[in-house]
Amino acid sequence: MAKSTRKLSVPGPSVLGMTDAIVVEGLVKRFGATTALDGVDLTVAEGSVLGLLGPNGAGKTTVVRILTTLLDADEGRAEVAGLDVARQPDAVRAAIGLTGQYAAVDEYLTGFENLEMVGRLYRLPKAEARSRAKELLERFDLIGAENRPAKTYSGGMRRRLDIAASLINRPRILFLDEPTTGLDPRSRLAMWEFIAELADGGTTILLTTQYLEEADRLADRMVVIDRGRVIARGTADELKAQVGGQRLEFTVTDASALPAMVEALRPLAVDEPHVDVAGRRLTLPVSGGAEVLAEALSRLDGWVSQIFDVGLRRPDLDDVFLALTGRAAEEVAADDEEPQPEREPVPTGGVR
Repeated sequence: MAKSTRKLSVPGPSVLGMTDAIVVEGLVKRFGATTALDGVDLTVAEGSVLGLLGPNGAGKTTVVRILTTLLDADEGRAEVAGLDVARQPDAVRAAIGLTGQYAAVDEYLTGFENLEMVGRLYRLPKAEARSRAKELLERFDLIGAENRPAKTYSGGMRRRLDIAASLINRPRILFLDEPTTGLDPRSRLAMWEFIAELADGGTTILLTTQYLEEADRLADRMVVIDRGRVIARGTADELKAQVGGQRLEFTVTDASALPAMVEALRPLAVDEPHVDVAGRRLTLPVSGGAEVLAEALSRLDGWVSQIFDVGLRRPDLDDVFLALTGRAAEEVAADDEEPQPEREPVPTGGVR
């Protein structure tokens, strides 16, 4: 597949004057005494990619489940493709595709049979379901494996087959909930190319992810939620600008040296330092460029033998995540707050 040339971090949808494919206003969802969503508002412009970010339990998957008609909201309003999610669920399902955190394929069916089955569940005529299955197998580089049982597929192949299944009905809007969970780095990069190509083709995508680099590369705009509330929104550059400054980062050979290093460097910090004991890393928000780096090294003269690596860099999305939520992304568990269904919703009414 040709590598995508998609321009990322473009101006936001409202600036471009696009039509909103997804509209969410005042969404509230409670599970007993727990409020999973507490007045969430967001929009996704038609043909754009929105990255939905947040720590474990923030409410990301709950938003997706409501928008895909798998869960009813307690309060608020949600529209997908101009359709009311609560009042027109069948029409919404016909317009969307959904891929969950784990590839949901029938292991005992072949790749072709999996896609043909989903097409028939979407009530496509048999000839069209078979034709569409062949088209998607070729598009997702699964030709040659189409007659093998899915249980013989690698993790990356299963994920590609799962996304192909979510596209069988040519959805206008695609929901990708942690689409690269469990993939190795090479398969993850390949999947990013697939997703970017879908966006290039005009598909509207709502993407939840725990990988901040993934959001940085794929999302036109981002919404960060924590404890069921939206706490920030904007492009990647806009969010990074909110953090500001630079980051002085030290990696040491012995984590026991970190507390003393923090105290030695604290006068140079413009915000609270962050210590990652497991990663033996100290991150210090600073200003002043190379000059502050030289001063820091001077203050750490007694710990030079403990320093494995040092660098001065601009803020990234992980810094944004830490500043907004108080937690670094690597401290967040991979799974979200709600167990979710493994197969995308399909229209009811049986197979013709």
